[in-house]
Amino acid sequence: MINCYLGIDVGSVSTNVVLMNDDKEIIGKVYTSTQGKPIDAIKRGLKEIKAQVRDEIKVKGVGTTGSGRHLASMIVGGDVVKNEITAHGIAALNFVKGVKTIFEIGGQDSKIILLRDGIISDFAMNTVCAAGTGSFLDRQASRIGIEIQEFGELALKSKNTVRIAGRCAVFAESDMIHKQQLGHNQEDIIKGLCDALVRNFLNNLGKGKEILGPIVFQGGVAANAGIKKSFEEALKQEIYVPPHHNVMGAIGCCLLAQEKAEKKNTTQFKGFDIVNSGYQVKGFECEDCSNLCEVVEIMRDGQLMARWGDKCCKWSDKVKDDIEKLA
Repeated sequence: MINCYLGIDVGSVSTNVVLMNDDKEIIGKVYTSTQGKPIDAIKRGLKEIKAQVRDEIKVKGVGTTGSGRHLASMIVGGDVVKNEITAHGIAALNFVKGVKTIFEIGGQDSKIILLRDGIISDFAMNTVCAAGTGSFLDRQASRIGIEIQEFGELALKSKNTVRIAGRCAVFAESDMIHKQQLGHNQEDIIKGLCDALVRNFLNNLGKGKEILGPIVFQGGVAANAGIKKSFEEALKQEIYVPPHHNVMGAIGCCLLAQEKAEKKNTTQFKGFDIVNSGYQVKGFECEDCSNLCEVVEIMRDGQLMARWGDKCCKWSDKVKDDIEKLA
């Protein structure tokens, strides 16, 4: 029987599930699309991760993060619920010795995290501008007819970089089209786009911040060799991409769950059989005061499991009380 810890990172683009053993070794990982259906993605991720592990396992702790972390915790029975900054910071600290700066670029947002003496000292997030995200790169790769997996390698072949306006996704796309019409090589335009994304990231998130090495690059976009090279050229420093760069948030959750399990040797994990349950999410507007809170409730096989969204906790506390009475 292998003791392990489960980490789940539910984002708007991808849902990542990781299993880690007591020795902090990754024994299973799943990177799957959320596609606007986080519950389905969570169930699919659990089913796939269970299929990857042939040995008998015992889940001693579960951690969740990402924009859907509270939903994921309700469904699987989370022991630790943390924001993405904390999860990514903890993961980098455990896998890259002395890390001082983290760049994280995902499908819909990007982050910079500064660490000093092993502690998160500052951070910044971009959740507004699409020009600094993976979805923008996906769109441009599709528009010019190449696979996103080839994007970075083509950028490395550039001999004469073209400057692309990167302040805004709309302007960047228009500028790319203009450069194509002028007859510039595809490789040069792609390298220019990589440079523009890095420029956007450093100007928006890195402005006024002391960016020290070692620098770790995490998130799905870290697989793009062109972006990595553009960062290295702009900062004149080596950028380290960890082996499990695309699931570092989930790895951070595993580490946090392990820490929690060592202090409290119990878990709320509901087991892998939850993939066979049916879940429904409903919502209503509470009119009992001027806040007009939008209350979200989750049902499992027709039974109310949880509510959240109410500022005064009137509805969420009532569910907890009912569950405790049934227990």
